[in-house]
Amino acid sequence: MIRLKLTAVGASTGVIIPKEMLTRLNVGKGDVLYAVETPDGGYRFTPFDPDVAGRMDKAEGIMRRYRKTLHTLAK
Repeated sequence: MIRLKLTAVGASTGVIIPKEMLTRLNVGKGDVLYAVETPDGGYRFTPFDPDVAGRMDKAEGIMRRYRKTLHTLAK
């Protein structure tokens, strides 16, 4: 478990994320993290946009369905 400290940032509140955690998430200053609510009421932080993941799943389904057509069009 990693303990994160909340700190004042202007009129808002920020959190200090340790370097080791940033490295493991493969993110750095200026990158975006998404807070995804979990069924138990907590949050999971991820650098991946959950909306894009859903769209990619749909796109992969279309590509599987039309594999031969897309292969022919690629020639």
